[in-house]
Amino acid sequence: MMVQEAAALIQAIRENLAKVIVGKAEGVDLLLTALLANGHVLLEDVPGTGKTILAKTLARSLDCSFKRIQFTPDLLPSDLSGINFYNQKTGEFQFRPGPVFSSILLADEINRATPRTQSSLLECMEERQITIDGVTHELDAPFLVIATQNPVDSQGTFPLPEAQLDRFLMRITTGYPTFEEGVHILQRFRENNPLLETSAVASGRDIQELQQLAAAVTVSDDLLGYIIAIVEATRQAPSVKLGASPRAGFALLRAARGYALIRQRDYVLPDDIKAVAVPVLAHRLLLQRGPGSREGQAAELVQQVLREVEVPAEPAPAAARGGRVE
Repeated sequence: MMVQEAAALIQAIRENLAKVIVGKAEGVDLLLTALLANGHVLLEDVPGTGKTILAKTLARSLDCSFKRIQFTPDLLPSDLSGINFYNQKTGEFQFRPGPVFSSILLADEINRATPRTQSSLLECMEERQITIDGVTHELDAPFLVIATQNPVDSQGTFPLPEAQLDRFLMRITTGYPTFEEGVHILQRFRENNPLLETSAVASGRDIQELQQLAAAVTVSDDLLGYIIAIVEATRQAPSVKLGASPRAGFALLRAARGYALIRQRDYVLPDDIKAVAVPVLAHRLLLQRGPGSREGQAAELVQQVLREVEVPAEPAPAAARGGRVE
């Protein structure tokens, strides 16, 4: 697939999302970046800002299997993974797959489930497989987990541990719409729900090809050093108790490649790394004052790191100008 072909397909998905989602262009691009980088997304925002609609619109835009599950305190791990049950008609045990056996899984209000249920997603998010009763089952490809949570409501919730947060490539926050966007939302949903009229514009195979193209985007050694410098700077900040891990550096690399492809390039620029640094790194940092101060202050710290770390001069690779990723 050529970069131009990829750009046309990405634009088709973006336009399909725009039929339902008003504004949030940056959040949409980050969500598509995570999809191309083969990573999972944590949508974190106050109630009623369209987190679930954004996830469902993306799912309807892709010709892939989609499952949504509402996380509650009584949800069990088997409700996600599936169970082996005894079929009295056949006299044999049969496997009944759970919602994780889908290309796109929407985990709504993930922090309302118990840590035991939350941890059942660790294997499938990291390794794209799940083990049930000693048998390992491969998951569909592509596989994307979109989880939502409300950052202001702590009653009846179980905060995600650091190991779980580290499985998410990005944490995306879109915020409230502007006045003009609010009026447009009311106009768009005044008579009917445009989500019901949304149809697929890309197949699962298309997404896999885009992911392969993103994984082959050119990154120079200077930019690899820039990524590591950013990661190490988060560990040295005096207000940080737990800095970004090597996995975070690899996540930043994958996200930068996906973002470069979103911007119709087959090579990464420093601006690509800067654009994804906060959503990739902020949720992985644990500040000295505890998890309660993680969200806003961690994002500010990453922004400060970006201002302090020297940016390498990076010309576009000559081989990348042809528009094809080898």
